[in-house]
Amino acid sequence: MKLNVMLAIALGVSVSTFAFGQSQAPPATAQPAGAQRSLQALQDPKEAAVLAACKNPPPPAQRPPGAPGQGGPPAPAPGPRDYTIAEIPGVIAAGQQWKFVWQELGNNGDGIIGSPDGGLLIAQNDNSKVVKLDKNGNASVVYTDTNTGGAVSMNTKGALFIVERGLNPSLVELAPTRKTLASSFQGDPLDCIGIVLNDLAADSKGGAYFTMGGLFYANPSGQVTKYGDNLSTNGIILSTDEKTLYVTNRETVAAFDVQPDGSLSNQREFGKLEGGGFGDGSTIDAAGRIYVTTGPGVQVFGPDGKYLGLIPTPRGVISVAFAGRDKMTLFILARGAKDPQGNEVANAAQVYSISMIAQGFKKRAK
Repeated sequence: MKLNVMLAIALGVSVSTFAFGQSQAPPATAQPAGAQRSLQALQDPKEAAVLAACKNPPPPAQRPPGAPGQGGPPAPAPGPRDYTIAEIPGVIAAGQQWKFVWQELGNNGDGIIGSPDGGLLIAQNDNSKVVKLDKNGNASVVYTDTNTGGAVSMNTKGALFIVERGLNPSLVELAPTRKTLASSFQGDPLDCIGIVLNDLAADSKGGAYFTMGGLFYANPSGQVTKYGDNLSTNGIILSTDEKTLYVTNRETVAAFDVQPDGSLSNQREFGKLEGGGFGDGSTIDAAGRIYVTTGPGVQVFGPDGKYLGLIPTPRGVISVAFAGRDKMTLFILARGAKDPQGNEVANAAQVYSISMIAQGFKKRAK
């Protein structure tokens, strides 16, 4: 399987690419004619039959028809905006600028992580592929048929995992062996939780924490346990020593102590997000600082939960990761783009990068 993955990386199908270092994004290229759009479970007409058979069906209020993020269409994306970056000591210098890297129209990506060779991996929710950007910004498809794969995570041992958001959602190991880690909870398929399978953080034990409205852990044998109270989750990240788990909870970030068996305890508020909007994606640097994407940009917290500042972004931002050979470059996956006619469209993915003082955590991709 390792050979197959290497061949896929070397020979992957080319997709829309633009060079690193370009400051302005050109109009996005359209999705190829006839391309089939993947569906999240709550958008799939077959989902009703699955939910009808749930032993523990989700409350109706958890799955409102047409709600963005709950199976409805994506929320409209605002266009490009002006920004000024102020210094955050030890994190970023004042006056830095985001550089446009890559974009594709018709595929609203998510869940980016750095790859071991300095590239970037992007899960594409709308076409069930994983795209790799190499160090020069060249893109290739390295995984296909991911059943609406929405976010990826790689643990300290190099195992790569993805959340599959289509009908019968599941956590899947993509490498070194492609296999399902978990697809059920309390005797029901994950569909019965009633929320989109969102983000994940793989641990060194072979399990993965994931967000699906609440907070869950799939241990290495695939048994799923739910943790936490009064949570509305999205982004998730482990500390560098894997002794603390951080998860967004609307306008705050919650923290948990991680026990030796992977179970969680001691839920507490770690920090408060500022400037409006809910937390989305997250990453961590070598010093233990936490980075969370929100409407205004990337918000940064110290290891003690102290709010350090905002890195504003040229667009609304979904996901964030350190990458590059030295992991001193921060990448974001932004929301929206302009089509070839100059019209603003929501269903598109854009990647930008920025030089940092801070360095990402080298021993784990996420």
